[in-house]
Amino acid sequence: MTTLNKRRAGILLHITSLPGAGQQGDLGQDAYNFVNFLWSAGITVWQTLPLGVTHADGSPYQSLSAHAGNPQLISIDSLVASGWLLLSEQYEDCQRKSVKFYKNCLLSKAFYGFLERATPEDKPDFKNFCRDKAFWLDDFSLFMALRNEYDQQCWNQWPDELKNHDAAAIKIAKHRLKDCCDIIKFEQYIFFRQWMALKAYANERGILLFGDIPIFVSYDSADVWANRQDFKLDEAGEMLVVAGVPPDYFSETGQRWGNPHYDWDYLRQTGFHWWIERMQTQCEQFDILRIDHFRGLEAAWEIPASEPTAQVGQWVTAPGSALLKAIIAALGDIALVAEDLGIITAEVDALRDEFNLPGMKILQFAFGGDADNPYLPDNYEKNCVAYTGTHDNDTTVGWAEKLSEHERNYIFDYLGNPSTSLQCALIQTALASVANLAIIPMQDVLELGTEHRMNTPGTTAGNWNWRFQWYQLAPERAARLARLVELFNRK
Repeated sequence: MTTLNKRRAGILLHITSLPGAGQQGDLGQDAYNFVNFLWSAGITVWQTLPLGVTHADGSPYQSLSAHAGNPQLISIDSLVASGWLLLSEQYEDCQRKSVKFYKNCLLSKAFYGFLERATPEDKPDFKNFCRDKAFWLDDFSLFMALRNEYDQQCWNQWPDELKNHDAAAIKIAKHRLKDCCDIIKFEQYIFFRQWMALKAYANERGILLFGDIPIFVSYDSADVWANRQDFKLDEAGEMLVVAGVPPDYFSETGQRWGNPHYDWDYLRQTGFHWWIERMQTQCEQFDILRIDHFRGLEAAWEIPASEPTAQVGQWVTAPGSALLKAIIAALGDIALVAEDLGIITAEVDALRDEFNLPGMKILQFAFGGDADNPYLPDNYEKNCVAYTGTHDNDTTVGWAEKLSEHERNYIFDYLGNPSTSLQCALIQTALASVANLAIIPMQDVLELGTEHRMNTPGTTAGNWNWRFQWYQLAPERAARLARLVELFNRK
């Protein structure tokens, strides 16, 4: 993994947090402008959250597919520029319902514009995309079409023959919903086309894209519907146990995520085929991949489905070593990062070290406990990723405001009593550390408070909505970041 052996600096910013005219950021011009900002500051890694199709709560960690990209991230301006969507086609009928409906309506119009006006090169390109991605795209497009037909109900509420993926019923549904499926496939074609163009633009400027893979998938997803045998479900397709973590520093009652657990015995018999295909899709999109909740590959917290919180459950071992060996054998020496936060045991450390994967060091966790705290910078090793905080943390400004005077004095003493603000000192500390990769959330670059945090674990409202604006990126902030990147040899 030579990619992760060089000193680099990165910024954590999800696509939805980009500026722009719409309700959330997208893959349009502002994404390219952000790449230009990274390049000018010497930043060589852009980390995002997962890019999948979200449920109503907007969480990128609960996706409707482990493969598909979120059509809400598609740039409409780029479709207009391509000639597939005419400005005159942004009819009033696309504006009568929600923002999501508006965009979906425009994407449908773009599909028919594509059929009419696409170049001789583009039409076979779409056909080839559908052929190459058929291993997941066929199931996903039908799943989404059926979900629309049944008013967004979870698949376990559909008629039995469709719920159970009966071959005859599926054949009939594919024929009945062909037009809808074709539009959904087109949306994926456009998403991947726009994403890969952005990736190429970033890579040409020496910037790597760093993605995030939730270890579990949503129960209400095309993956579980079409591959029930890969998960711990009963004969009716209902979950027996659900995923989460026991009580920790994020939550007194733990986190009950509600995802199904994998049937590892079955997956092992298939050579981990589903996982390899999943990783293949992510490797196409990203240069570096973080495995979220890496410790679940060693042992995962199984909560009885009837339990309302994560307090009752048990750790059940998983074949992480066999899985990672199968992935590497199939896909080569890919650049992986282990999200090794939470309750970490010697067995989890051993699994991470077996594959020489860098773990994560969070400075906000560094100053409680004693000198053995693994998050203190003097305990770092080169093969790790240093963060001031993550999307699940408060911003560093917000975190610092909640410190007691004793805690604040201790931190300033540890840092050598810097003359700058605490948040600036922590950014400098992360960049100065021996960690090969240092990642700074964009909120910390902009010195923003708690009201700008991205997510509060254990809550379902008010998350995933934060966006920055270009006026917040004052020239002196960008210049200071560039100086630190160069000073600590991360350019």
